[in-house]
Amino acid sequence: MSHLNYPFTFLEDANRKIEGSLELTEPLPCDHKSGGGFFRIGKLAIDDCHPLQIVLYHNDATSKFIYLHENNPDKNLLDIIGVTAATPIPTLPQKLPGQLCLGSDRAQLIGNAVSEIIGGGPLASTFAQYKQQNLAVFPIAREGLKYQVAEAIYSNYGYYCDEIVLDAHHVFDSSVPVYNRTVELTLFKDKDLDQTQKENIAVAFLADSIASGLVMKEVVARVSERFENLKQIEVISPLATIRGLCRLAQSDANSHIPVRVHVFETLLNALPPDFYYSAHFPDPKFHICPDLEEDYRAWWGKDAAGSDIADTACAGYGWSEVFYSPRKQIQMMNSQLQSRHDLTIADIVVRNLK
Repeated sequence: MSHLNYPFTFLEDANRKIEGSLELTEPLPCDHKSGGGFFRIGKLAIDDCHPLQIVLYHNDATSKFIYLHENNPDKNLLDIIGVTAATPIPTLPQKLPGQLCLGSDRAQLIGNAVSEIIGGGPLASTFAQYKQQNLAVFPIAREGLKYQVAEAIYSNYGYYCDEIVLDAHHVFDSSVPVYNRTVELTLFKDKDLDQTQKENIAVAFLADSIASGLVMKEVVARVSERFENLKQIEVISPLATIRGLCRLAQSDANSHIPVRVHVFETLLNALPPDFYYSAHFPDPKFHICPDLEEDYRAWWGKDAAGSDIADTACAGYGWSEVFYSPRKQIQMMNSQLQSRHDLTIADIVVRNLK
């Protein structure tokens, strides 16, 4: 895998153009007690903002989440997907995309991936430098609660860290260009920390994926305000779009506190006009293991018009919905696949069954 320097430009709204570049280095080995993998350091630079630090990770769990994984489909999974009862249940393991790793199965997979990321590579030096009272975990409801960051820290280092659950969500606001929404945020258990605890916190671990970046930008701002002795902010974000990361790079916090975002495998392309519908970049240089992306694209295949479905197959779909309501997740997936390709996910699964 070669070095990548990717210039980009897009309109944030009718009057504001964002220009910048993404730089990714060569992957390096990343050892962990449960297996090996790779990490790839990068930075996203826009306008006159301080560059945003990014680390991409590849291991067995992250690849299953982002690309394809082997599965022994049973009637329950096939029923959720919408495959008719008349279709024979395959006896051999089948390749399925990470979008079809649903509910508790997905939470277990993402927990394994986060544990490997926390336990090795660039984050290892953070845990060597600080004690448990200097660390706090901020999972963002709802998706971030499923990432199990505090559990990963304990399983790797035996640290008991304060965990402060954040309720951050969008509310309609017609005054906000493009998105028509703003962010409401509540620090659920901030009141349970005394002043000494707050003063001790040097490293904040935030947990949520990044689509538009509206939520994460607000969370970073609020956490940096409330914890005045912060030395660094580490964002665990399995799915992240370049567009969303641009907003985080523009945050005031990124200009005076090192902010680093840890992402599974690759960054996503936020497709206009619906910027939450985010597919993989097809360029092999975006991927630590280009062969995994090639297999992923082949699985999705083409529609009747000859268009590549992977170009619009959202890597996140409902983002947090997939953890909590698998059947609704399939409905959301079908809505988009039917409007874009006149296919359902069941159609695509059946044509790939062996």
